[in-house]
Amino acid sequence: MLTMLAAAMLIQAPEDVEARAQALLEASGSPAAMVAVIDADGPRVSVAGVRARGGDAPVTRDDLWHMGSNTKAMTATLAARLVEQGVIGWDSTVADVLGALELEIHADLAGADLASLLSHRAGMKANAGMLTALRLAGADADRDAAADRLVYARSVLNAPGSAPGEFLYSNAGYVVAALMLETAAGAPYEALMAREVFGPLGMDSAGWGPPGRAGAADQPRGHRPGLFGLTAAEPGAGADNPPAMNPAARAHMSAGDLMRFLDVHRRGAAGEDTGYLSTDSFTRLHAPVGDYALGWGVQPDGALTPAGSNTMWLVRMVVNPAGGWAGAAGVNDGRLDQVSGPVRAALERD
Repeated sequence: MLTMLAAAMLIQAPEDVEARAQALLEASGSPAAMVAVIDADGPRVSVAGVRARGGDAPVTRDDLWHMGSNTKAMTATLAARLVEQGVIGWDSTVADVLGALELEIHADLAGADLASLLSHRAGMKANAGMLTALRLAGADADRDAAADRLVYARSVLNAPGSAPGEFLYSNAGYVVAALMLETAAGAPYEALMAREVFGPLGMDSAGWGPPGRAGAADQPRGHRPGLFGLTAAEPGAGADNPPAMNPAARAHMSAGDLMRFLDVHRRGAAGEDTGYLSTDSFTRLHAPVGDYALGWGVQPDGALTPAGSNTMWLVRMVVNPAGGWAGAAGVNDGRLDQVSGPVRAALERD
């Protein structure tokens, strides 16, 4: 049996992030890899590889990584900020907040509250249908994400996907939750995120959609598998989900800024006074129902371990309250069967 000291050593933050980033690059076969950790000694970030397959521009420590469904933890954090301000309640329902809008809301979904939407237990279907996705597809600069969310919500609120209280992982639930937040607060979700999450936490690089400019090797590219191997996806409509889905799966940011987000949750989970959210709010965000909390997957030991992919990237986050550290590992590669194991191993203790 391990002594308490030995057990504690097994969950300390990895120190050798440079070696781990290189090992992740080699084990995954991805164009680029990132490993970052933060604890009481501060952040450590390392990257390896190139921004795009076939190119020679190296990935840098300040480059942007697509968060995929890790965005959900950030949307839930925004919700907690607005709950603390009295703008909305965890028990505010779809009917309470969206009832005045021109929406056909199924009776089983009308009583779904904010907390159940954020924990995937509202009975919401997983996604909007293909026709809605095609209708809302487009580059960020060409779409009105807030207006599109109303269209998206109209397509998912007219019929449930499961019984209320059952777990069904739902991007649609996060889009509807964000519509509730922006309706209650009177401002678009993206502006609320800038005001309440990205700004206060110093996440200056955070934004939406595929990072970089088309035709320029200025940021890492996501990669999709094909008949001739990995192909880099140029930023644009084909490189991500529709902008309406920002709240569920479309944030991007540097690894350093991601550590700022994870660090406030690391400290909040430890009961520290962060000055950002109350201890009660952190407890609400991190407390699981089954193995999922509000935006966070939860392991039996209490570690928070969500992961996100838009099928062209994969980033896994870890907040380890018992060990006092947090971290992330990722690749710009959508071959999930091949890269998921190496990404997970990159933050595991030897």
